[in-house]
Amino acid sequence: MQKILLYILLNGLVVLSSCNGGQNSLPETTLGTKESILFAKGFEIMNFDNYTVLSVADPWDSTKTLQSYIIVDREKPLPDNLPNGTVIKVPVKNAIMYTTVHVAVFEYLNALSSIAGICESEYLTSPKSKELVANGTIADCGLAASPNIEKIMDVEGEIIIVSPFEHGGYGQAEKLGIPIFEAADYMETHPLGRAEWIKIHGLLTGKKELADSIFRAKVEKYNYYKSLTEGVEYRPKLIAERKYGSSWFIPGGASYVAQMYKDAGADYIFDCDRNTGSVPCSFETVLDKGENADIWLLKYDMKRAMTYSDLKAEYKPYEMFKPFREKKIYTCNTTHTPYYECISIHPDIILADLVHIFHPELIEDYTPMCFMPMAE
Repeated sequence: MQKILLYILLNGLVVLSSCNGGQNSLPETTLGTKESILFAKGFEIMNFDNYTVLSVADPWDSTKTLQSYIIVDREKPLPDNLPNGTVIKVPVKNAIMYTTVHVAVFEYLNALSSIAGICESEYLTSPKSKELVANGTIADCGLAASPNIEKIMDVEGEIIIVSPFEHGGYGQAEKLGIPIFEAADYMETHPLGRAEWIKIHGLLTGKKELADSIFRAKVEKYNYYKSLTEGVEYRPKLIAERKYGSSWFIPGGASYVAQMYKDAGADYIFDCDRNTGSVPCSFETVLDKGENADIWLLKYDMKRAMTYSDLKAEYKPYEMFKPFREKKIYTCNTTHTPYYECISIHPDIILADLVHIFHPELIEDYTPMCFMPMAE
C-alpha cells in the first residue's frame, strides 16, 4: 500500500472529480468546436483553444456519460479553469494496454513506443509486438482481470487503456492515481463506427492527422465492397458461432458484426434481435431458426485447423445443421489470423472475406485473410 501511495504522489497526473454525479460540465463562457463523427455513436470530441474534451457515452445507458476526459498538451502548462473530468496529457507515455486489440491500433499508428505494458500478451498476433514483449521492451503485465500492479508501477505507467464491461471495476488499478481510459469501441453498432475510434487513439498518441487519413481510407474501401452486394437477388441464410458450455453466444442483431453480415449480402437468422453485444441462446433456439441455413461462420482458437470431425466430436447435434451436412462451414482460427485486429481497425478486410464467401462471383482471384472453408 505504501508503494501505491508513493506512486500516486510521484506520478503527477491530474484527475478532476465532478460533484454532479459523474456528469461533467463545461464553463458556460467557453465555446468549443464539435468534431464531425461519421459513424461512431460512443464518443464525442469538443475542441477548445488549449484543451479537448472527449466524452465517452455509456453503451448500457444512453442517458449517461461513461467518462469525460480532458486532453491537454503535455509540453505546455496545465490550462486554468479546466472543466471537470479526467485529465490526460498527450502524446501519452508509458501506456498500459489491457487488450491486444488496442495494441494493434497503436502499432498501426506507429506508436508502439508509447506502450510500457500489455496484459493478455499471449494473444498478440503481430510479430513486432511479440518481439517487444519477448525482449522486455514492453512489460508483460499479466491478465486483464488480475493485472500485475507492481509491474505497472515499475514501468511507471501513466495511463491504462481498457475495454469496459457493464458494472465492471478495475480493482487496485483504480488506486494508482492514473487515468483509466475506457475504450468502449466494441459496443458500436456499425463496423465503421468501431473503426472510427482510431480517431481517439490518434488524439491520445499525437497522431491525429494520420488517424483521420487511415479512417477515410477504411471508409472508402469498406463502401466499395459493400457496393458489390447492392441489389443481389440471392442472400444466403446465415448462422454464426457455436456453443460454449450450455449457451450458444450469437452476435446481437443490432451489433456491428450483424451489420457486416448484412453489408456482405447475407440474411442473418437473428437480424431482428435488438442487442448490440453477444447474446446467449440455447442450442434449440439456434437449431429452430437456423437448421436450414445456407452458411455457417465460426471462430475458434487452436494450434491446428479445426475439422468437421472436431466439431462433431465437440457436440454431435451440430451435424443436424444443413451447412454441416453440405460442408458450408467457414472458420477463422484466431490463433493464426489477425481477426480481432481486423475487426477493430480493418473492417474492410473482414467484409471482403465475407463477400467472397457469400458471393464468390463478385470477387474473383481473392485470397481471404481470416475466414477459410472448414478443413475436412
